[in-house]
Amino acid sequence: MSAEAAVHTVPIARPLVTEEDCRRVLEVLSSGRLSSGEWVERFETSFAAYVGVPYAVATSSGTAALEVVLEALGVGPGDGVVVPAFTFAATANAVVHRGARPVFVDIDPATFNLDPQAVEEALKKNPWVRGVVAVHLYGLPAAVDSLLEVADRYGVWVVEDAAQAHGAAFRGKRVGSFGVAGVFSFYPTKNMTTGEGGMVTTADPQLARRVRLLVHQGQSGPYRYELVGHNYRMTELAAALGVGQLQHLEERNAARRRNARYLTERLAGLPGLVPPVEPEGYLHVYHQYTVRAERRDALAAHLRSRGVESRVYYPEPVPHSPPYRQLGYPPGRWPQAERASREVLSLPVHPALGEAELHRVVQAVREFAQYFVPAP
Repeated sequence: MSAEAAVHTVPIARPLVTEEDCRRVLEVLSSGRLSSGEWVERFETSFAAYVGVPYAVATSSGTAALEVVLEALGVGPGDGVVVPAFTFAATANAVVHRGARPVFVDIDPATFNLDPQAVEEALKKNPWVRGVVAVHLYGLPAAVDSLLEVADRYGVWVVEDAAQAHGAAFRGKRVGSFGVAGVFSFYPTKNMTTGEGGMVTTADPQLARRVRLLVHQGQSGPYRYELVGHNYRMTELAAALGVGQLQHLEERNAARRRNARYLTERLAGLPGLVPPVEPEGYLHVYHQYTVRAERRDALAAHLRSRGVESRVYYPEPVPHSPPYRQLGYPPGRWPQAERASREVLSLPVHPALGEAELHRVVQAVREFAQYFVPAP
């Protein structure tokens, strides 16, 4: 490792928390009102307005948000839900926890998101499918227009998994406002964070009410139980942090986009490397800057030796993992997901990066490319 790398590593993620964030959280701590209350309501209202929907319900995590949406939609045993084969396991896990069966579908090789044609083929073959969970992977919106059109033809709903796409937009409309519901995660590495936490967004008042009941132990008031619910509430501490984080989201997304543009301009055309795409009409918020690399593992090792962190999101399709193999999903059915799992590598793009750090990332990648020999 070089002397420069030994002194400072360029991290793959670096959450940004301001002094105002800290002050607000300490204010909540001092108040003694720590459970779901006024700050949660304020965060929900602000986030709904930001996404462009009338309703938002805060939850304890993004996974909890997806689980309660599926439950509120009546998903249960005997049902199928289309999910991408290439995503974080939580997308499929939420379906399994409802006693339903994930119907894994392959991805578009350019965007890493659901292939609408493959979704249509899955709906033709599986009439028991109730809906589609469309993941906006890495911060790039899925092809929502095509997916909604296909879903409408087959009479199924679309839920948006926007866990990585806060502020992303398609044709000027923010994700989380297209499907019957959207779900967001506020994990520390996301574009905005509450430490842990999630949010459900929707334009459907009945769905919003049912989700809110499920999040709060099924209560419509103190000890007035309408449903068998869960304790999936967001805390006041998390919401207070979220209010401040939301105020900075646009500027931080703009910084991610600037950093992504810097990387793409200097990495485009390198042998064995394909930078991420941003199709016309799509606004990518670069939760991850994910390239395809023919010699991915060798590149990752080289970057590590130069003090640049990188990460593989994700090293195998979800249906290839042991628990899903045990559920009867054989390999070989999702060639684009399998290829992506062999080639993807995410490089630092977060808004805390300075130009010197971005230069080091580019320099390390270009150094590796000088010695690249195409795979046979």
